[in-house]
Amino acid sequence: MTAMLTQLTPDTRIYVAGHRGLAGSAFLRRLAGAGYRTLITRTHAELDLTDQQAVHTFFQAERPEVVILAAARVGGILANNTYPADFIYDNLTIQTNVIHAAWRHGVQKLLFLGSSCIYPKHAPQPMREEHLLTGALEPTNEPYAVAKIAGIKMCGAYNRQYGTRFLSVMPTNVYGPGDHYDLETSHVLPALIRKFHLAKLAAKGDQVAIAADERRFGPIPQPVRQALGLEAAAAAAEPSVMLWGTGQARREFLFVDDLADACIFLLERYDPAEVGELVNIGTGEDLTISELASLIAGEVGFAGRVVFDPTMPDGTPRKLLDVSRLTALGWRAHTPLATGLRLTYEAYTQATEPGQKEG
Repeated sequence: MTAMLTQLTPDTRIYVAGHRGLAGSAFLRRLAGAGYRTLITRTHAELDLTDQQAVHTFFQAERPEVVILAAARVGGILANNTYPADFIYDNLTIQTNVIHAAWRHGVQKLLFLGSSCIYPKHAPQPMREEHLLTGALEPTNEPYAVAKIAGIKMCGAYNRQYGTRFLSVMPTNVYGPGDHYDLETSHVLPALIRKFHLAKLAAKGDQVAIAADERRFGPIPQPVRQALGLEAAAAAAEPSVMLWGTGQARREFLFVDDLADACIFLLERYDPAEVGELVNIGTGEDLTISELASLIAGEVGFAGRVVFDPTMPDGTPRKLLDVSRLTALGWRAHTPLATGLRLTYEAYTQATEPGQKEG
C-alpha cells in the first residue's frame, strides 16, 4: 500500500468535532502528544453543529485541512429507547452538515466515527465490514444505527462523486477516563462503574460521598436508590446492584486512548481507497455482561449482591468485531481490559474526591 497523497505535518489544521466527549478528548490528547500544533475546537455553545449556516461559516473562517467527526448524540439502551427521534435527528443533522461542509471547503481528509451497532442484530460473529446492511438491526438502537449508516454511505458517496478522501471507522464499545455516567443515558460499562461505586458507598453508609457523586454525575434514579437501600423504607436492606437483561449478552470493549491511537494511525498513513471506506476498530475479544460486572465489582471493591432482571432487554446477543483489516495494516489494541478498568475507575474516583469542584 502507498502512503496518503498529502502527509500530515505538525502544522496541519485539524478540527476535532466533539472534543469534550469521551472519544473527542482522547483525540486531542493523542494529537497533542504526537506534536500537532494547530488543533481547532468549538464547544456546543460556540458552534451548534445542527445549524447548517453556522457550520458553513465556521469552515469558511477556519479552513481545517483534516476533520475528525466525533460529535454525536450517544447513549445506552435506555436512552436509545426513550429518545429515538432525538437520536436520529441530531445525528443525521450533525453529520450531514459537517460532511457536506468538509467537501465544500476542500478538507483533505475526514474521519467519521461510527459505531458497531450499525451491523445486523444477528450478523455472523465476528462482524466483518462487509456484513453492513445484510440483515435487520437491533430494534432498541435502530434510529441511531440508521443515522450512522447514513453517515458511512454519505462519506462513500462523496468519495465516489467528488473524489474526497473520507474514511469511516467503526469502533466497538469504547470506555475510559472522561466517560458519561448519567444512569439514565450512559452505556453499560460506565453505568456499572457508577452503580457498583454507589453500592460500595451505601454499604459503608457514606451519605456524604453519595451526595457528592450525585452532584457530580447526575441524579440517581429511584429504582437504583431503592436497590442501594438509599430510601428510608429500605435503609436496613443490603445494598444490591440491579442490571438489565440476563447477563449473557456478549460485548467487546476498547479503551478510548487505543481508539484515538488507531484513528490517528489511519489518518497519518492511509487513504480510504487503500483500506476501504469502512474499518472496524476493536480488540477482537469479548465477554459476557455478567463477567464484566464481576470484573468491575472486583475493581471497585463491592462484594454485595448482583441481580439481573431478565424481563428487560439484553440488546444484541453478541457484538464482536472482526479487526483483521486493521491488524493487517499493523495496528493492534494494547490496553488490556483490566488495566483500562483500573485507569477508568481511578479517574472516576478522582472526580468525586471530597473538596473537588462539582459540576
